[in-house]
Amino acid sequence: ETFASIEIAKGVEFDTIAREWRFKWSGDSDKASLIAAQELLDEALPSLKAVDGVTGVQRVVCGGCLDFKIITSLTADKFGDWEAAEFAPESEFLEKVKAIDGVSLVETQTFTIMPM
Repeated sequence: ETFASIEIAKGVEFDTIAREWRFKWSGDSDKASLIAAQELLDEALPSLKAVDGVTGVQRVVCGGCLDFKIITSLTADKFGDWEAAEFAPESEFLEKVKAIDGVSLVETQTFTIMPM
């Protein structure tokens, strides 16, 4: 299915908007914080995938810089509805992830994303 593109500048079009949740994990205690973060993501996945307009959920983990990122992509026309719902289950997920020993620098970001 193709969605109408939005042009933000000449040649810069998008039809997908993503919300990223990111944080650092620690290698301490046999990567216990990484394991706990994955378990939280597993819990949140059904809710994320059920958001109207979701086209995909991706996880990025870097073992070198200890990044953990969750990127939820939506069609641009549905993103505003999720934003109005405060990106649920974002607040609950971030609250739980902040409580994990070894997790730091918890941040969120919204951006457009397009295959090239």
